[in-house]
Amino acid sequence: MKTIIRSLFIFLLIMFGAVSCIELDTVPYDRESDLTFWDEDEGAALKALNTCYTYLAGIEELMYSEAMTDNAYTKQPNDATQNIGNGSYSTADPYVRNVWNSRYTGIRMCNQLLENIDRVPNLSAELKNRYIGEAKAIRAYHYYELYTKFGDVPYTENVLSIEESMTIERTARATVVSNIVADLDEVISGKYLPESYDASNTGRITHWAAMAIKAKIHLFEGNWTEVRDLTSQIMNSGDYTLFASYPGLFEIANEYNSEVILDAQYRPSSREHHIMYEFLPPSMGGYSQLSPLQSLVDSYIMLDGKSIDESDLYDENAPYDNRDPRMRATVMYTGNSYTLADGSEVVINADPGQGRDGFGVSSDVTATGYYIKKYWDNTYRASLYSGLNPIIIRYADILLMHAEAVAELGNFNSAAWDITIKPIRLRAGFTNPEAVEFPAASQNELIQIIRNERRSELALEGHRHKDIFRWRIADEVLNGWCHGIRTNDAVGTDNGYVRIENRSFDASKHYLWPIPQAERDLNQNLTQNPNW
Repeated sequence: MKTIIRSLFIFLLIMFGAVSCIELDTVPYDRESDLTFWDEDEGAALKALNTCYTYLAGIEELMYSEAMTDNAYTKQPNDATQNIGNGSYSTADPYVRNVWNSRYTGIRMCNQLLENIDRVPNLSAELKNRYIGEAKAIRAYHYYELYTKFGDVPYTENVLSIEESMTIERTARATVVSNIVADLDEVISGKYLPESYDASNTGRITHWAAMAIKAKIHLFEGNWTEVRDLTSQIMNSGDYTLFASYPGLFEIANEYNSEVILDAQYRPSSREHHIMYEFLPPSMGGYSQLSPLQSLVDSYIMLDGKSIDESDLYDENAPYDNRDPRMRATVMYTGNSYTLADGSEVVINADPGQGRDGFGVSSDVTATGYYIKKYWDNTYRASLYSGLNPIIIRYADILLMHAEAVAELGNFNSAAWDITIKPIRLRAGFTNPEAVEFPAASQNELIQIIRNERRSELALEGHRHKDIFRWRIADEVLNGWCHGIRTNDAVGTDNGYVRIENRSFDASKHYLWPIPQAERDLNQNLTQNPNW
């Protein structure tokens, strides 16, 4: 598989060039494919399936989705996610249309395989079922990404002609959910997919990955019993464990470790990303256009398990001391450092007006006073090109989903804590019993603890946008000024914290993205979401 994927990636890169800062790592879809090779090529199904994987997810989409939340800010307007984060986007927003198009391109590729797989000569029944399982799981993931943003979306299991694509109507969200859950049920109950692969097939969707995608769908829908039961099965399988090192999870040397359930496949030199250029400080060769916000920094608890507002350990004059160790592994602040390939450390100074990286020094520096550390790859090739795989679903997410479901069902107790939150905190590096042991708290307080734990554990990995939407708190956290570091300047600050952007979230419209107007111009049967 690695050889085939490498050749496909080289082909795609040659044909379509390097991606820009926030493209979704996809190719044009406005050409009819030549299907004659299905009858003649024994490897046609595998080639088509491998192409489906290239549409699954890209690191740009995952990381820049954080700028649509209270976790991050991007100073890249128009074709990025800044407009969505501040609420100024419209029905003509290019990023919204890019998401729509890229996901439907991926769906088309999956449908093309599923429609033609019976034509492939000499394909064994076992491989046929496996390929069908992988394609249906990928397709389900695409529809999940679409309906969670747009609500009702056109649903099809066929390769549409140009004429059909110009007349298809939106399908009710509930029907889309029912259909993709049914697909995943078929794949899971039919044992279409193996529980693991050999080294030549690493990165493919497993039985457990399909189950995890199904759990994510039920999580968004608030179907807590289903989430609890699905995550329990994954937890009891014994196939996954928390990787020993939290920072190590995001190092290229530890790809395919015991925690990774599903990731997006990159390869050094054959398919790479340039994301580090977009978050590193100038002294590291970067142009920081994606930066963490103060809200994310403030959300990390203290070593005693308490928030910064509750803990006696917090000192606003030394705000990074005694904090959740995951903050140091995720956010770059003054005094934190990047480890180079030779083991040496580069300490960053992001203080206002200081050196090359200080806040306000130039247009290349962070807009918030913070840089990103997670997904820093010190094995990068020339010009910060990296083949590091971004993780889409990992085992810690399964534990957090399980904890949330049990808490929402009103049954979260010390036993549930000990198999979910406690091991996550121990792995993070907490030792204080107040942080590690089950807290004395009400069920509502426990839900908030779990939600915050989810934010800290999965920060900048592309989960926050769906979380604040399904929790219906986006209108709380995306209205008003978002902030960066404390400068104590009198002008342009709130309580000394610099104002970054005045955001607006209209709950009557922004919980659904608009159907792109360009798509409606092509297809008069596409209705629009409310108030757009």
